[in-house]
Amino acid sequence: MINKLSKKEKRIRRHKKIRKKIRGTVERPRLSFFKSNQHVYAQVINDDEGRTLVSASSLELKKEKLTNKEKVIKTAEILAQRLKEKGITQIVFDRGGFSYKGRTKLFAEKLRELGIKF
Repeated sequence: MINKLSKKEKRIRRHKKIRKKIRGTVERPRLSFFKSNQHVYAQVINDDEGRTLVSASSLELKKEKLTNKEKVIKTAEILAQRLKEKGITQIVFDRGGFSYKGRTKLFAEKLRELGIKF
């Protein structure tokens, strides 16, 4: 019998492999990215302490009627603003097992545009 993995199971396996290599510190915290069908979520984590330093999600834009890409751009802008308020300019990007295209790539490029280095 052939066991076939679902897309979600494959993504989770990729994420576990990535997490073995990526680690956030005080100087360069880890930006954990997650996307669902309707929303995107991002949080900046200091893995040394296990604390979330900053977070943002498209749920904060609930009253606005936006496309998925517009939600990603607005969420990236909110996160970049909060990072600058905390004095964080460098991060490690954890794409969460998602392939680097579409909304994931758009989010990362928008953050780079706004002055966050990774």
